[in-house]
This record gives sequence, C-alpha cells and structure tokens, in this order.
Amino acid sequence: MIQKRILIAEDEKPALKLISEYLKAYPSLDIIATCEDGNETISSINKLKPDVVFLDIQMPLKSGFEVIQEIEHIPQIIFTTAYDDFAIQAFEVNAVDYILKPYTRERLNQAVQKINLHDAGMTKALQLLSDSLTITQYPKRILVEQGQKLVNILTESIICIEASGDYSIIRTADQTFLSNRGISELDKKLDPQFFRRIHRSSIVSMSSVREARRDLSGLTLILVNGMEMRVSRSYSEEIRKLIF
Repeated sequence: MIQKRILIAEDEKPALKLISEYLKAYPSLDIIATCEDGNETISSINKLKPDVVFLDIQMPLKSGFEVIQEIEHIPQIIFTTAYDDFAIQAFEVNAVDYILKPYTRERLNQAVQKINLHDAGMTKALQLLSDSLTITQYPKRILVEQGQKLVNILTESIICIEASGDYSIIRTADQTFLSNRGISELDKKLDPQFFRRIHRSSIVSMSSVREARRDLSGLTLILVNGMEMRVSRSYSEEIRKLIF
C-alpha cells in the first residue's frame, strides 16, 4: 500500500490533537509534520514535500490563502475552518475538500476518501485558487472550548470578550466560553462594523450596548446582560462618536 504523506497545519492545540488522533487510524496516511503558524507551514511544505496538507485557513503570521500563494511545492489541500462563508463554496470546487470545525471522525473519513479519489489535476486548480482567492469576509463563527469539547459559536451571538492572561473569555447572552486566542488576535478577526475594542482587556458588541453612562471618571457601557464595561481613555473618543 502506497502511503500518503500528510502535513497538518493547525494552530489550536486541542483541534490539532483531535485531527491527528483521527488520521492515525488510517494505515494509508503517514503524518510527517504538524505546524502551528503560516510561516512554519510554508517552510515545512517546501522542505518535506507532503502529498496532502490539512490547512487551517486562519493561522498566526500567515493565513491558509497566503500559504498557498508562497509555497513552491503544491500538494493536495484540504482546507479546515472554524467558520462558513461564501468562500467555502469555492474551496469545495477547487480544493480536495474543506472541513468545518469541530472535527468529527465521520467528516474526516469523507475527506480521506476524497484524497484517494483525487487526481493530478488538483495541482493546476490550486495554482488558480492561489491567484484568485483572498479572504474578504470576517468569520461568522469561531471555535471555542466548552469543557472537554470544541464548539462553534456564531460571532453575532457574542456580547463581549474579556482578556484572561493569554486566553480570552467570550460571553454570549446565556453562556461563557474560553478561547485559547488572545484578545488582540480576536480583535483582528472580528468585524469592526459590529465589534469594538473599548479597553486593552475588553471588546464589546456595539449592538449589545443597552445604554452608556458618562460621569467624571469617564464612560461606562451597560450591556444587555447587565454587565458594566469601562471604556479606557485611549478608546473613549472613538466610542463616544459611535454612541452619542
């Protein structure tokens, strides 16, 4: 049996562990490397020349799209993503497959079957993909931890986000989640039309602001869940323009 040499590019450790465990069950697949950021992925693909890459779209340093644009060796690509938007339809046409997180054994099995059926025409398709596709939309979903599980939540359900060391606490109307992404990274991923940084340690959904209170000490936002969020001086002028 000819083995396919696999590289996994995934920056979220729980997700990386899960997909690695699932893929190890296939004798025809040999995981030769794992990468946690875009630059490392580019270097590893060019050096190791894997047959197949499970490529996360959103990674530190460079996105999955940027990785494709910069690699010299073109493997078969299976996109992985924590959100669904219009670009996914293009991925399904041009790439071997895409997988929406959280990973499941059944969904990965479908992707493996597509690897086995895939032909050499993928190389040309990927080159066209790298020239024509860019990320133009903010994610509609993000992957967060809930106990021992990884779950997808809609970004529109988020009320606020608070920094907690290297992690972030994400609050919706009725639940609280933990993200292993820092607040600055989440700030870049969320649509500024709906989400605004109000403090170095907090982000709010502007549609979730019920009222704003000004006093001698500054500006405070009262959210729909009753939380009071202090706006720091460095962000107060921008927030005032949006509210008043």
